[in-house]
Amino acid sequence: MKAITVVPGSPDQVEVGEVDEPDVAEGSLLVEGQLLGICGTDADIVEKGYGWAPPGSNRLVVGHESLGKVLEAPEGSGFSPGDLVAGIVRRPDPVPCEPCGRGEWDFCRNGQYTERGIKEINGFGAERWRTEPEYAIRIDPALGDCGVLLEPVSVVAKAWEQTDRIFARSSWRPKVGLVTGAGPIGLFATLLGVQRGLDMHVLDLNDRGPKAKLVADLGATFHVGDVHDLKVAPDVVIECTGQGPLVYSVTRIVAPDAVICLTGISSGTRKIAAGLDELNKEMVLENTVLFGSVNAGRRNYEQAGAALAAADRGWLERVITRRVPMSGFGDALHKESDDVKVVVDLRA
Repeated sequence: MKAITVVPGSPDQVEVGEVDEPDVAEGSLLVEGQLLGICGTDADIVEKGYGWAPPGSNRLVVGHESLGKVLEAPEGSGFSPGDLVAGIVRRPDPVPCEPCGRGEWDFCRNGQYTERGIKEINGFGAERWRTEPEYAIRIDPALGDCGVLLEPVSVVAKAWEQTDRIFARSSWRPKVGLVTGAGPIGLFATLLGVQRGLDMHVLDLNDRGPKAKLVADLGATFHVGDVHDLKVAPDVVIECTGQGPLVYSVTRIVAPDAVICLTGISSGTRKIAAGLDELNKEMVLENTVLFGSVNAGRRNYEQAGAALAAADRGWLERVITRRVPMSGFGDALHKESDDVKVVVDLRA
């Protein structure tokens, strides 16, 4: 069968070629690949060397944002041929640490977890793949191809879940939310904020492409420019850029008792002067919480499925701005000006 394989850190080594059929040892569910979402992690794997091939191999079948159709499912698995599914990315470490032993691999404490298409396990960028039933999520068939959005939405579902838990420390609830960055993660964070009934605002560097309209059609407000120029003091911030100076600035404009969730990671190394003593004083006196969130647990995938099912299908379809065949994977790593979410059609 055909698969997309890469050598981490070698952009000239992206290949679409023949590989062996997936071994039944990889899981009892046999799935026909439908679509594969592309994100910044894939670009980092190919171009910057982030990621690890499986032990004994120098090539990795790439892809962690999956959508497939079940071809074979054992009796009692909870799945049937024809079901649309997505694969969970992370696997618990073999020790396991305490969180992994309880199925909370997204909170792995020793770093020995593995990840499909990223860290030591082949991904979903193939015509067929296998997985264990416990690492598959059934997708509402009404979503169709939009089911490929499940994995990125699971990331913000976790971010919002953790944020909600922190707000449970007091009796009041947030009313105004801010998302920094209007890429796919930022748009999905906005979607889930709107679904929670918040007055949502989105800040981005520019308004090129469809993102401003996508934000407006959610009933949220789109802003361009400096965070200090915002006319709102958000109760909650989902930060999706990973830009250190912006993170610092956000802490200065939030309302009292605010919660700031960091989901973005930057590869930058620039340094800024920051008044940390003053910041510490303000955060203590204002009850501000600043925390990071990464990956997702099974329940977050399920939350993401519910959020997608409740969303407007037409809006979700507009988030997917470009489709490429398997042979176009390498080029698709480089976003065009109008791109939001780019996907690979594994059937083409």
